[in-house]
Amino acid sequence: MSLFDHLAELRNRLFKASLSLVIAFSLTATVLYDPVFSILTKPYCNLPADLRGGTGQGDCTLITLGVAEPFLLRLRISLICAVLLAAPFWLYQLWAFITPGLHAKEKRFAVPFVLTSTFLFGLGSLFAYLTLDRGLNFLLGFGGEQLTTLLQADRYLNYVIFVLIAFGVSFQFPLLLVFLELVGVVDDIKLRRWRRGMIFGIAVFTAVITPSQDPFTFFAMAAPMYAFYEIVVVYARFRGRARRRRAVDAPQWDDDETSPIDA
Repeated sequence: MSLFDHLAELRNRLFKASLSLVIAFSLTATVLYDPVFSILTKPYCNLPADLRGGTGQGDCTLITLGVAEPFLLRLRISLICAVLLAAPFWLYQLWAFITPGLHAKEKRFAVPFVLTSTFLFGLGSLFAYLTLDRGLNFLLGFGGEQLTTLLQADRYLNYVIFVLIAFGVSFQFPLLLVFLELVGVVDDIKLRRWRRGMIFGIAVFTAVITPSQDPFTFFAMAAPMYAFYEIVVVYARFRGRARRRRAVDAPQWDDDETSPIDA
């Protein structure tokens, strides 16, 4: 294909991806907004009534401080949901555009890595959502009975979305280690030798990326990352043993010796 043909192909792919985002945004802004908003506020609603403004009436409403804030809030949530809802469509357009430039081996590795990355991100976000109410309970109840917290809707949803994304990103950690092991950057010996340093690195990463820095969220993120690390160590150990066994079984020839040719 010529350069102009590539540009025309890119334009068509971008148009189809944008069209899927527009359709998904229209759907989320009109139909799915209320259910999604209820899901995002459920961890807050699960808290005791005295931690939700001290009303004691069982409601879990959030406050807004600006005239345009409800509109901007609906716009932001709808846009994020549209990107997630239309992900299979715009990811396919991206894949269809770059596939012709990949070799067969690259295609064979790319598909499992993309699918695994998507699964791990969703798993991390789900794990974060299931632990949100406990983290909120710790943070909001830390001040004691003398403090009453009225949560602003914009700040609360920013916190929730950031926690979901942070956990989704942290769950990519084992995939990164597996990739480094496959390309030969690390092996099981290095991973076992780096165990103490990796524990410290996981602690620093978790302390930086968590938005609240509370102990519960810290351990909720650090513990799975270290568990993933140990799983990758076991995986690398099996691959390392097989690799070293093949190296021993392979015929060894001196640099100045002529190896026989199998006709």
